[in-house]
Amino acid sequence: MLRVSRLVDYATMVMTCLASHPGSVLSAAQIAEETRLEQPTVGKLLKVLGQAGLVASFRGSNGGYRLARPARQISVAEIVEAVEGPLGMTECSQADGQCLREPGCPVQAGWRRIHRAVESTLRAMHLDDMLAPPVTAVAIADIGRRPHSGTAP
Repeated sequence: MLRVSRLVDYATMVMTCLASHPGSVLSAAQIAEETRLEQPTVGKLLKVLGQAGLVASFRGSNGGYRLARPARQISVAEIVEAVEGPLGMTECSQADGQCLREPGCPVQAGWRRIHRAVESTLRAMHLDDMLAPPVTAVAIADIGRRPHSGTAP
């Protein structure tokens, strides 16, 4: 089964929590309470997300965290990559020469097509999309067609 890791899921929850309070600075404790995640996990994720440039941190008595950019400018792919590293369905879908069986592999082209489709979808899906109410299957097919150039649709 292909599955998003628990940490990626939690990182997305942390990011959507911050996105639901645009411009506000939230403490790690506030984020933990709102997401119902353990505070050490939230702290670890905030550090990783900060290192990736997705979250800005502020020190002091009123310190905390907020999104480094507007939610419409942060793709789900960026969150996945911050936590897990480069996207890749298989070793050979990331770069040539990663597998000894690559020459003559009968499934490599298929996995690369799948990788491109998944990556394209994750790059087209933005944090503000994650906050939207549930959508129908027809609306899901439209996600990749909506412009996300940093301006509101």
